[in-house]
Amino acid sequence: MQPDHPSGTRTDLRDGFADQLHPTVPLDLANVESFSDLLEAMSRTAFGGRNLGEAADVLYDMVADPQCFVVGTFSGAMTIAKMGLVLADMIEHCMLDAVVSTGALMAHGFVEASGRTHFKYDPAMDDRELYYRGYNRVYDTLELEKNLDDIFHLLVRVLESVDPARTLSSHEINRLIGAYLLEQGAGRGILQSACQHQVPVYVPAFTDSELGLDFAFYNRQRRVAGEPAFSFDPFLDLDDYADRLRPRETLGIFTIGGGVPRNWAQQVGPYLDYIQKRIGHGGAFRRFTYGVRICPEPVHWGGLSGCTYAEGISWGKFVPPNEGGRFAEVACDATIAWPLLVKSVQERLAAR
Repeated sequence: MQPDHPSGTRTDLRDGFADQLHPTVPLDLANVESFSDLLEAMSRTAFGGRNLGEAADVLYDMVADPQCFVVGTFSGAMTIAKMGLVLADMIEHCMLDAVVSTGALMAHGFVEASGRTHFKYDPAMDDRELYYRGYNRVYDTLELEKNLDDIFHLLVRVLESVDPARTLSSHEINRLIGAYLLEQGAGRGILQSACQHQVPVYVPAFTDSELGLDFAFYNRQRRVAGEPAFSFDPFLDLDDYADRLRPRETLGIFTIGGGVPRNWAQQVGPYLDYIQKRIGHGGAFRRFTYGVRICPEPVHWGGLSGCTYAEGISWGKFVPPNEGGRFAEVACDATIAWPLLVKSVQERLAAR
């Protein structure tokens, strides 16, 4: 209830501390010796710097919580932007228990992990010229058409070792690719790290990707040759993911961008709730306690997949802050904020 001040004069001037407000502190680089120091200091500043610093606190608490199952969701051209090893680092440092991604991100990551190269875009070349020379432009970077042809043949080698009677899903195909790359002695990469650490990689919109098209084309080739085609069931992904989260009381989510990966990962709460309410067993009431997202778009453009964490509370996807939920949203280009955030948390984990 607001105090009654009929005169409109301020009569109760507080000092901030009386209301338990947190003071801001100047960023003194002379006292910064690590990424962890930097983001801790930034958390006491303002604007985007404070958001990133506070995100480091939430992400650290999320991944350091032994009871928390952490899901990472990734959209945008992050692998062609050379962020793939940042994701691999998160897997290798046990910061993620599951990955949900776009197919494009995994396809370009497959290109990189198999030893192929992406190139900087030269603005002197127009897009028509790029097409005829076999260059596919992603903003300021080029994916070679030859790279995409090459990974088709690699995918065929992977699938040739699989029984055609077996029904596949995206996380199983990604596991097989990771195992193949490890057998071939490829360097570090997302799918190799995920396979080594037994972290499933789900691609909910699998057909919306080069890998999905390659899978479809290979099946068409098999039918033309009179051979049985592979079956693909996306609901195997959904149930495998739900089964992993159902027994866990504490859930966390780390998100780059938005899109299908983010919403697919978050809707597991309502899905498990529906199962329990409509069938009576086999489900659970599960919500995310922690959440960190890096996305530069405001909510009204749709890049956040329709809602902030606060709005997601109304859908039964997140624990409200007054019940223990902890969330951070950073409005920034992920290629700037993501590496800083991960390096800071890695240092904190190493110092425990």
